[in-house]
Amino acid sequence: MKENQEQVKAVRQRRSQRRSEKGDMAETDNPQPIELKPVQVPIEDFLDLHTFLPKEIPSLLQDYLEACRERHIYQVRIIHGKGTGVLRERVHSILKASPLVQSFSLAPPEAGFWGATIVVLKR
Repeated sequence: MKENQEQVKAVRQRRSQRRSEKGDMAETDNPQPIELKPVQVPIEDFLDLHTFLPKEIPSLLQDYLEACRERHIYQVRIIHGKGTGVLRERVHSILKASPLVQSFSLAPPEAGFWGATIVVLKR
């Protein structure tokens, strides 16, 4: 849970920085630029995509899968949520194209069912 809170905090900082770069900042007399520092996200056997922007998903998934293999984690759960299925389909298309993936399927009911995907990585 703490890791997800850190992910949310990092995403909010990135959004705030993008807004300030676009000039969408709240009107203040002295806007101060936000200095972002890299956030170390622990690599575990699951990744919750709820806190990430859609355009971040392809590179995020690739980096995450590579990091899991480096740590000898060969089965992971990607939590994409149930929603309309758009994110799930996007995740599945990325997984189909990835040379790191041996197989994937929807999670069993106790692990998120159609709101999550279980991925088996090549060794």
